Amino acid sequence: MSTINVLGLILLVLMILVGGKAGLQSFLALLLNFGLLFLAIVLVAFHFPPLPVTLVVGLLVLALTIFMSSGDDLSSTVAFLASAAVLVILVILIVPVEHWALVQGFGPEDSEDLEGLSVLVGISFIQVSTATAILSTLGAIAEAAMAISAGLSEILEQHPKVTMRALLGDGIAVGKQIIGTTFNTLFFGFFGGFLALFIWFTGVHYSFGEILNDKIFVAEILMILFAMVSVILTVPITAWVMTRAVTGQRRRKASNENNQ
Repeated sequence: MSTINVLGLILLVLMILVGGKAGLQSFLALLLNFGLLFLAIVLVAFHFPPLPVTLVVGLLVLALTIFMSSGDDLSSTVAFLASAAVLVILVILIVPVEHWALVQGFGPEDSEDLEGLSVLVGISFIQVSTATAILSTLGAIAEAAMAISAGLSEILEQHPKVTMRALLGDGIAVGKQIIGTTFNTLFFGFFGGFLALFIWFTGVHYSFGEILNDKIFVAEILMILFAMVSVILTVPITAWVMTRAVTGQRRRKASNENNQ
């Protein structure tokens, strides 16, 4: 049995022990999301437009991640609607920034690995880099949206008569608590993944300016910044969507009581 299989089984056991049924559902969602990402790669390789493929797959990934990890219909629906709205806003932001940054394709550090290979694959590298940037933000969006919507659902359960202004303020307060930890997670994940590249930069005596203008480094920094922006946007949007949903529920309940 390979190392990956052993670690996968350990992950499955721990998720079931800690999360129970929800943990099992989250593990299945992880497998399905991997399948969706692989499908997106195959479709792009067969020259389907990368941006539409990314949007469709991104919405499916968000739906699987959110709805299979929560049993609360209200919080799940709110989290999905908010995350879908954030995804649309990010697409509007990412597309022009990726065209302006010109970080598509391969950097000089890839020249040795690409020696003897053709890079004329017939696919726009700008669209591929845009799709990669969009997909890299999905985890941060889903995590922040679920954390805020679940927190607000718990507040509603404990205080059913809470006002919408207070609920919106509570959502912003919850968001402030998770923004800092999410930023640290994104930063250290980036630093850990690129530690070897940083060592390589040091070994070849890159100056600070050369590092800041390196294509691979800038591309990864942009992905981190996009993810951070997505988390910041998710906080107020999720809180606002929750207040709209609760307001609609209360109006329907009042209308039904009046009709009776």
